[in-house]
Amino acid sequence: MNKVVTFDGAPPPGTINLGLGQPSAELLPIDLVQSASNAFLASADPLSLNYGPIAGDPGFLDSLAGFLSNSYNTPVTAAELFETSGSSQALDLVSTMFARPGDTVFVEEPCYFLAFQVFRDHHLNFVGIPIDEDGLNVTALREALGKHKPAFLYTIPSFHNPGGQSTSAARRREIVELAAEYDFLIVADEVYQLLNYYAEPPPAYGTMTASERVLSLGSFSKILAPGMRLGWIQSSSSLLQRILANGFVNSGGCLNRISAHIVQQAMDDGTLAAHIDVLKRTYRRQLEAMHDALLEHFSDLATWTKPVGGFFFWLTFARDVDTSQLRDLARDRETGFQGGAVFSSQDGLHNSMRLCFAHYDEDDIREGIRRLRTLF
Repeated sequence: MNKVVTFDGAPPPGTINLGLGQPSAELLPIDLVQSASNAFLASADPLSLNYGPIAGDPGFLDSLAGFLSNSYNTPVTAAELFETSGSSQALDLVSTMFARPGDTVFVEEPCYFLAFQVFRDHHLNFVGIPIDEDGLNVTALREALGKHKPAFLYTIPSFHNPGGQSTSAARRREIVELAAEYDFLIVADEVYQLLNYYAEPPPAYGTMTASERVLSLGSFSKILAPGMRLGWIQSSSSLLQRILANGFVNSGGCLNRISAHIVQQAMDDGTLAAHIDVLKRTYRRQLEAMHDALLEHFSDLATWTKPVGGFFFWLTFARDVDTSQLRDLARDRETGFQGGAVFSSQDGLHNSMRLCFAHYDEDDIREGIRRLRTLF
């Protein structure tokens, strides 16, 4: 009898919901985590289970610095890093320490929809800055800076969620210059930086911490397993010192130290790097399958840019299409998507949708796209 695998967010049996933005059960590496856990526990001492230093477990931070140095082709030191419980917790912490209720933050239009909820929880106002095929529109950013004084800019620079594009290296440098000129911070959500399938993305904002304007958020949720609830902030010493002064941070000690020990082992023995290689090969095949299926079924209905990394396709339809009105019908047809309106800071993007190629294999992706076509 086959074992039934269930997990959070699982759609009903038979449904192919391309709105799910998470890996499939088959890509969650139980064997890797078990092996790394056993290796850690075999040599652990009791103090390994204590609170630990508030910046993060020292061994983990050293290994993470080496891992990022190899990944970014730029030296990274442990002193630049702060251990978090994932990028969402990091974004909440940044919103606590670097903004006050009533402040304005800039977001991209479209933007990762759950970030809006974090900002609302902190009573922050947000202003959308449009993005194009080269990422954040710097001309529009400069114009907005003439009208608003943001506490920070929240950006997903590489393989954007939901847009799929990457902000060019030239624009990243210009944005850092604007941050210094207009005195705001850049909060870069870089969780997809290592998931490139064809060529390297532009250098991460994490390589620009010397500007003292950058807080780069990273996570193992996309490159290992969401349930590890482990990530990092990479920044300058001056900005990290402000985080270390936070009462929650001081009260709890090292965030998620047990996961940090396990992931450290996977970084040190090379199994994490090998797993990322598997993800890249798998996701590239699934990306190609979705692109081919879209060409077959949607080339007369929508426009999109083929992504070269990350998880997502972003489709734009004619202006009179409202994808939110198709959600119930999609459920009836045993398929699904994320409607564009949830990604808008301005009650727009109703004629768009986000599709994820990370959760299903090629056959299911092709069938899911075929079912989506029947909605129109």
